[in-house]
Amino acid sequence: MSTSQTTEPTTSAIVTAGAGTLGEAREPRRPFRKYFRETGWRHLVGIVATVFALFPLLYVFSASLNPGGTLLTANSLFSQISLDSYVELFGSDRHPYAAWFMNTLVIGLITALFTVLLGALAAYSFSRMRFTGRRFSLTALLVVQMFPQMLAMVAIFLIMVTISDIFPAIGLNTQIGLIMVYLGGALGANTYLMYGFFNTVPASIDEAAKIDGAGHARIFFTIILRLVAPILAVVGLLSFIGTSSEFVLASVILIDPDKQTLAVGLYKFVSDEFSKNWSVFAAGAVLAAILPVALFLALQKYIVGGLTAGSVK
Repeated sequence: MSTSQTTEPTTSAIVTAGAGTLGEAREPRRPFRKYFRETGWRHLVGIVATVFALFPLLYVFSASLNPGGTLLTANSLFSQISLDSYVELFGSDRHPYAAWFMNTLVIGLITALFTVLLGALAAYSFSRMRFTGRRFSLTALLVVQMFPQMLAMVAIFLIMVTISDIFPAIGLNTQIGLIMVYLGGALGANTYLMYGFFNTVPASIDEAAKIDGAGHARIFFTIILRLVAPILAVVGLLSFIGTSSEFVLASVILIDPDKQTLAVGLYKFVSDEFSKNWSVFAAGAVLAAILPVALFLALQKYIVGGLTAGSVK
């Protein structure tokens, strides 16, 4: 008898609680004015921003499918669809697009790799070691980056010409020389960006490793690099995109068409006075954007953390 009396109140309580939960879940709909005032306007702004960002991409893609060869005839999006521009892109002996694409890929990846490595080494030194001139060197790196490389274009050209007389393999009209120029101009800002991120890693990790007998090299390559992977991905991505789209230095240093990059090579499609072909240019731009977009999507989860974590300290 006592058991049944104990069970009945429990069951009724569960039913009552369940009914109350279901009743609370069914909230009445908000009026449209209240919805728009609270959250609806944000959706509208998002839609406008999306359309504003996607329209240039759709326009270029539509121009690449237009066999007319001009941008003026591409006002009606996808009015004419043809793959002739893509076929001409790879079939021209005068404009070796495939060689330009491979040159851009090689130069971009090598520059990104060594930019990450050299920048991480410098940032680790500034973050973990104390030496004379440390603060002055950090300030100097930041001040030097205020002046773009374009201001030193003439000086860089003269230096590369002089180097060509002594070491032709790394001088003018060499991809290795262009990579060295890119590396020299990318260390400042990247080092400072990585320095802020390295400061967020507790120094107690280094101290514990030193107690176990690890040196700076082992701590850096086996411990620190794994903890700072987000900033490494961000710097590598930004370096690759920057070198892939750079035009001025690449056009000055690389002379032979077979050694040039996409940014320099694509300009030839629209630089000729009597043979401008915007359709082929747009097709080349569409294909050139595939790799940066793929890298951006692959490294997207690191971008936000890598850019914001360094501002904590």
